[in-house]
Amino acid sequence: MTIFSRWFQRPDILATETPKGPWGGSGDDGNSGPRNPWAQPPGGRKPAAKPTALDEFLRKARGSGGGGGGTGGFGGLPSGANARALWAIGVAIIAVVWILFTSVHQIGPQQRGVVTYFGKYAGTLDPGVRLTMPAPISDVTVVDVQKIRTDNFPTGDGENLTLTGDQNIIDLAYSVRWDISDPRDYVFQLAEPNETVRAAAESAMRAVVATTTLDQAIGTGRTVIEQRVADLTQQILNDYKSGVRIQGVAIKQAAAPARIVEDFNAVTAAQQEAIANLNQSRSYAQQVVARAQGEAASFDKVYEQYKLAPEVTRRRMYYETMEAVLAKSDKTIVETPGGVVPYLPLSNAKRLPNPEVVTPAPAAAAAAPQAQPGAAQ
Repeated sequence: MTIFSRWFQRPDILATETPKGPWGGSGDDGNSGPRNPWAQPPGGRKPAAKPTALDEFLRKARGSGGGGGGTGGFGGLPSGANARALWAIGVAIIAVVWILFTSVHQIGPQQRGVVTYFGKYAGTLDPGVRLTMPAPISDVTVVDVQKIRTDNFPTGDGENLTLTGDQNIIDLAYSVRWDISDPRDYVFQLAEPNETVRAAAESAMRAVVATTTLDQAIGTGRTVIEQRVADLTQQILNDYKSGVRIQGVAIKQAAAPARIVEDFNAVTAAQQEAIANLNQSRSYAQQVVARAQGEAASFDKVYEQYKLAPEVTRRRMYYETMEAVLAKSDKTIVETPGGVVPYLPLSNAKRLPNPEVVTPAPAAAAAAPQAQPGAAQ
């Protein structure tokens, strides 16, 4: 034990001093010498051990922190009644700050505040400075009712393929604009408002396009599709009591998928060519019918005149027919009373150019009479 006691000695700050007897011996029952009957105090009780150096250090620290009065706490903190008063003041200040921060609410002009008491709806705050019960008794959720939110489909650069009513595939890119119409329903009925609006709009678009042909989707039918999608999306959200109002749907792109765009363009060109040929045929048919109707009306009028004067009408028709037939002939026959039929090559005359009329110059005309007498000599 002596060896272990030498190895594990108590630190000096924890060491204590025991009282010694009048003859220098220890006051305990150790083996340091003969027992002195005068070493113990009256009553047989041992004297109390002196405090350790640590206890002395703590006592001095408390004394120095109290300003010499002995009432201060450790490190300068007050103790006793003063400490309790300061703690009460601190707690009161924190409580007041907490009440102010959780009871006073600034609601902007475009905002509304949904108030709940212990989780139950209690009312809606209008714009301005409003007071409520402090948290956690009440809670205020502020929502912006005038902000127009926009969801784009698709969200990235990918395709949004949709099946049309004529079994074609179309790549659609569109956007949906919406705002909040009822703050109470918006806060309590929808756990994820953005996802709900996106799901409803996408479902409505696919339902509408499924009843529309490809030509209508990529052509003039876009406006009708946008309106139908907006109405159907609003109906779905109203069934959910979502408090969301759809402002509009805009189709930004409606085209064939990129993988078949060349084939799609070829088919579209062939369809357009077929439509053009069909329109041309219909136009020709209308012209033929109109000409036939005109000729029939003209014949009816001629027939009316024929009934009035048959001989005159026959001669007129004969002359008109001969004029129409002989107009393309190169020979011209002129009938004379003597029975002689002269040949007139009028066909060559038609091909000859018109003769040019040459007018002599004035000087040449004056010199011509003078030259004749000289020639006679």
